[in-house]
This record gives sequence, structure tokens and C-alpha cells, in this order.
Amino acid sequence: MIDRPPLLQAKQVFKGFFGNPVLKGVNIALQPGRIHALLGENGAGKSTLINLLSGTLVPDSGQVLLNGREVSRFSPADARKAGIAVVQQELSLMQELSIAENVGLGAYPRRFGFVDYRALHEQARGVCELVGLEEDLDTPVGDLSLGRRQLVEIAKALFRKPKVLILDEPTSSLSAHEAGILSSLMMRLRDEGVALLFISHRLNEVRALCSHVTILKDGVVTADQPLADVDAEGLVRLMVGRDAGDLFPAWAPAPSGRELVNVSGFSAGMVRGVNFSARAGEVVGIGGLVGQGQEDFLLGLYGALPASAGEASICAHHGLFADVGSANAAGLAYVPADRKREGLILPHSIASNLVLPNIGDLARKFLRDRSAERSLVADLAARLTIRGDTQRPVQALSGGNQQKVALAKWLPRSPSVLLLNDPTRGVDIETKREIYLMLRAFAAEGRLVVLLSSDTPELVHLCDRVLVFNEGRNVALLEREAISEEAIVGAAMGVSERGVAA
Repeated sequence: MIDRPPLLQAKQVFKGFFGNPVLKGVNIALQPGRIHALLGENGAGKSTLINLLSGTLVPDSGQVLLNGREVSRFSPADARKAGIAVVQQELSLMQELSIAENVGLGAYPRRFGFVDYRALHEQARGVCELVGLEEDLDTPVGDLSLGRRQLVEIAKALFRKPKVLILDEPTSSLSAHEAGILSSLMMRLRDEGVALLFISHRLNEVRALCSHVTILKDGVVTADQPLADVDAEGLVRLMVGRDAGDLFPAWAPAPSGRELVNVSGFSAGMVRGVNFSARAGEVVGIGGLVGQGQEDFLLGLYGALPASAGEASICAHHGLFADVGSANAAGLAYVPADRKREGLILPHSIASNLVLPNIGDLARKFLRDRSAERSLVADLAARLTIRGDTQRPVQALSGGNQQKVALAKWLPRSPSVLLLNDPTRGVDIETKREIYLMLRAFAAEGRLVVLLSSDTPELVHLCDRVLVFNEGRNVALLEREAISEEAIVGAAMGVSERGVAA
């Protein structure tokens, strides 16, 4: 294939914040008709580079060029007019507005000076069909699941018919079917001459879709080359400086501890008739295709969703929890998949978020013990390698460090059961490894981890058992020797009977 002139490129761009360099002489060129991968750990500078290319930030030095011409003052509005669209990992949707209103936001068709809602619906319907959105276009976005909101964000970018499309972790909350639709759409746009920049921590997706890769490490380009010239192991080495073999901690049989969860005939949301028991010391996986009831199962156990059961015993509490306060008091903790909306208070400081679940324990005669709070924050930040000033807003952290805060804030409460909803979604490889080590250590201390994950290799390498869901029912319980990607996916799709009745 003959290289074509870049539509958008950065040349020797430098960018820093408060005296700390983030990008150090970065070059990247996005060509029409090519899907270009951008890889790197959280904090490597990917988000900063995206913001430079889309006009949100201005480089301290270096050039951003559009069609070969330098753009010195390039606002987000200028970028949109030039045909540059970005699908951010953290969604930028208005929850109260409808699907159609979000898709056309900022580019509404007008008639006699007013929004032409009929034209808006017609135009929005076309891009929604492209991404597999079948919901009524008047549905408020806030009523949609995280995965469906992700599709709205993608449709919103396509609405403007972009010439350059930047996709930051677009499949992190999509089902396999939805991700397949997006992959086909990306290849179609590529064939139509669109320049695509694709950011993902899922290397199988990168290798399947992309032909070229740029890798950042600590703000420096460590590789800029055709993907055919490097294998998956090589990509990991370029990102983290070592082999991928030690990503997962070595598995060892879990000691048989006391039973912490035992429910029979459990129902919550779309979940029906689930039987489940688990003991201290285990990491139990929850698998299946996205949206098959796994999240409802966790929320029902946690008291965040009305639930019923024939029999239930959780952390020595007989019966189910009526609310999350009761669950927390009994020794449960829950980390949601959507850290920005449900797991953190973004404008508040890192320290405030870490302290939040523990304020009552740190109080002294109804007054906050600031010294104890500072000691707790310093200890948690050190344990999870959260570096820098903890008085910064938590929204200033990379996605991986935000996730570490969402997890770490529960550790001082020493929960007996940790319920995790896709805890490594959109997290870089090195941070994933830190989280995996923490989870295995948590179980080794005699606690129970219940891990819902859309990343099947996590279930294979971390879990002692895996409970697989399909259409709200547990269709298989795979013991350690039977756990494999094929067995989990097969059970989830109803084409395998491996495992035992759960």
C-alpha cells in the first residue's frame, strides 16, 4: 500500500503541566484509509496527545498540522469544523437529553431558526443504525446501560461525518456483538478514506484492526512502525519495558475457609433462580456475554437492587440486605464499573475520596481526626503507588489511577467480601498487574473476591471458579481445572456443556 499524505499530524510536540513534562518531542501522522493504533500505559501521555490533536490543548512547542498546514490556534470548534471527531473513553453525554439530542448535540438541523426535530431524528437514526442502536431515539441517555451509552457516544462522533476519527477505548464496555459491529464500521470508514486513531488495551483488537502503531512510554515515542513487524509480546515490552509473562500472579489452590456467601433461588433484576456459594480465600469469577444479568447479581447481593431468595446467608447475616448501608456494615464492599459516575466524586481531592467510606471510623468525639485522615491517605497512596499531591482533584488522575482510588478507599474497612464490577475496564497493562496482585493478596488474607469481568483472560488466570450467566441464569460453574476461554465463551453462548450445573 502506498503511503498517502497525512490528514493530521503532530511534529516534535512538547507539553507539560505545572513544570512536569508529559509529552517529550512526540511525532505521529494519521493517514487517510488507515487504522492507526496508539498504545501506552495510563499516564504515558495518550490523553494529552489526543487533546492536542483535537484542539483542546495547545502544545508548549512543536507543530500540529492539518492537511500539511500548521494550525497555531486550534480550538475544539475549529477541529470539529475541520472534520476531527473524538470518542473519549469517559463519556461526554447529557444524561437528561434523549439519544437523538445527544447524537446531534452542537450540530442540530434548524428550520426558521428553531431545531428541526424531524430532521434531527432522521439524521440520528441513520448513524444509530450504523452502530447497532435500536432503542427509541426519544429515550433519555441516562436510562441506558453503560455499553449502550458508549454506542451513543460513537454515533455522536459519526453524526458530523468525520475525516479523522479518534477512538479512545471504544469497546471497553461493549458486548462481543457490539464490538463486532464497531469493528466492521471502522473497516468501512477506513475503506472510505477516513483516518482512524484507535486506543485500546486489548491487544487482540489492535492486531485485528490496525496496520500501524505508535507506542508512548513516559511521554516518549518508543515505537512508530507497521504492526506486522511486532508481535503481542513485543508490544507489551515496548509499553512497559518487560515481558508480559508475569502479568498475572501465579495461581495457587485457595485454602478452604469459612463460607461467606450462600444463596439459593436468588433473583434480582433479570436474574432468576441462581444458586451460589463461596468461601473465604477464593476469587470467584462472574462471566458471560455483557448484559446477561451479572451486574444485577452483584447489585442484588449488595442490597443496591431489590432481591429475593429461598435461603440466604451473607457474612453471617441471615437473609438478604435491604440497603447498601447494611451490606457495608456486615462486611461487603462494591466497586462499580463506571468509576466516574458511581465510584468517585470527581471534583473532590484524591484524599477526600480515599477517606470517604471511613470518615465515621476516623472521627473523634464527633470531630474529624485530620491527623488520622492524613496518615490513612499516605498509607493507601503508598500501597497503591498513587504518586503526587493527594490534594489534587481525583479527576486529574489517569483512568488507571482513578480506578486504584476507587478500590483503595474500601481497604481500611477490611471487608470480608469484595464485589468487583469490571475493575480493569480501560486500565493499562501495568495497572492491571497491580490490581491483580492486590486481589490475590486480598483473597490470601482470608477474604472473598467476587470478580465480574468482561475480559475473559482475567477470569481464566485469576479465578478459582467461574460462574457463567446466560439470560439471567447461571448456566455453568467451572472449577479451576475446567476454566478456559473456550469453556467460558461456550457456556455463555449455550454451545458447550463443560463445567457443572451451578
